[in-house]
Amino acid sequence: MKAAAAEAKRMAREEKLAYEAARAQEAVDRTSVAENDAERLSQLLRAAVLDGQPLTFYRLEQKFVPSPFVPPKGRAKAAPLPVWSEYEPAAPGGLLGALGFGRRGYEAEVEVARKRFDRALRDHAREEMKRVEKLEKARTRHEELNQEEAGRVAAWNSDVDERRSAYRDREVEAVEWFADQVLAASVYPHGFPRAHQVSYQADTGDLLVQIDLPLEDVVPAARAYRYVKTRDEITTVPRPEKERRELYATVLAQTALRTVHELFAADTEEVVRSIALNGHVATIDRATGRNVRPCLITLQTSRDEFGELVLTQVDPRACLKRLRSLISPNPYELEPVRPLVTFDLSKFRLMDSLDVVAGLDSRPVLMDLTPTEFEHLIRQLFEAIGLDSVNTQPSKDEGVDAIAMNTDPVMKGLCIIQAKRTKNVVPFETVSALAGVVEHKRAAKGILVTTSWFGRASEAFANEHGRLELLDGANLVHLFKEHMDLDVIPGPVPPKRKPR
Repeated sequence: MKAAAAEAKRMAREEKLAYEAARAQEAVDRTSVAENDAERLSQLLRAAVLDGQPLTFYRLEQKFVPSPFVPPKGRAKAAPLPVWSEYEPAAPGGLLGALGFGRRGYEAEVEVARKRFDRALRDHAREEMKRVEKLEKARTRHEELNQEEAGRVAAWNSDVDERRSAYRDREVEAVEWFADQVLAASVYPHGFPRAHQVSYQADTGDLLVQIDLPLEDVVPAARAYRYVKTRDEITTVPRPEKERRELYATVLAQTALRTVHELFAADTEEVVRSIALNGHVATIDRATGRNVRPCLITLQTSRDEFGELVLTQVDPRACLKRLRSLISPNPYELEPVRPLVTFDLSKFRLMDSLDVVAGLDSRPVLMDLTPTEFEHLIRQLFEAIGLDSVNTQPSKDEGVDAIAMNTDPVMKGLCIIQAKRTKNVVPFETVSALAGVVEHKRAAKGILVTTSWFGRASEAFANEHGRLELLDGANLVHLFKEHMDLDVIPGPVPPKRKPR
């Protein structure tokens, strides 16, 4: 009895020790996972650069490998043929059998057995026919599926080949499609959003990229785990707040740089001249409960400038500052920055010209015109001034109503024209937005024309920018008279300004 009790205690003690060792190991394993997750986050950029395998059109092609035919269960082999010996009755034995007694009964049994055997053969033949028929149907369907897959792969590869040619020709749809493929193929740790948008402008080679950045919870809250034997608990060793904030900030910076790197690296045809990137986070404003998407990083860089960077050795945040990026001063609190580019970099959509002057009265009121008529009239004004001008389509025009080309050999360049037919002061945001368009279209000048007036902040901003010109209602009256001999009535008279 004592020996049995001692053995039981020994086994219980060993089980407890084994349990505690397992729990301690669990804490070690969870710590290892947390450390690995943090290390992966700190190496996002370096890992992508060292991978050295940018996506290419060749890698997008698929190879068709026919799948082997696997017969349906129970249909692969024929069932064994009936064997007569399994049906044949036993012959009479002994002395009576030797003397021929019971022969008639035996022959009758043989006849019955023969019929059963013949029926079994017919049943087997019928089932075999069904089996072969179903097997052939399955084989035929398998071959059809293989042919369908081969056709799908061939169609995909043909589409990729066509897109490759279109890409080399800088066709917008092909460039945007390939950029989508590049971003979709990039592998990030769990918890990273994959939403993105791209827009390409063929005439300048500019690519606008908008990506969703991860929230702060992508950084592991735990630095380590410990097993507390006395409470039988695995407790968390929290990551210091400063460390979490710094790691999160570098994750955002690495993600932005990595996105630009992958796009430039994949663009072996060099159809992308520069990239503008805005990184947003999709979250809920704690103060309002509304969905918000603050921009935390915005950058703009050329291929040549970005190519000078040694990305495996840079400090991501310092690198972004060198690229003249805007970075949230407090990304952990989702403090936003103003995007450098906020418009769609779609190609200008030009429309047929409209002769508005022919239908005007002797002294037209500009506010009586429709917005489209006013835009075309402004286009005619700049043509009269000496610029080759065309109007853009009225929808999704980036705030651009017309584009004009100055053909003067000294001052030649693209002019972006925006026309505002309004009775109120033109908002400052309209002026700053046009400045963004001018920068990204690499235009020589941006001209904002209005029937009303501009505020002091707008005028000061335009003067500082250097390539913006603001034409209010009073200027329009003068220009129409000088270049088109038109007496026009603009919008209302602006209010008198108070002296500074």
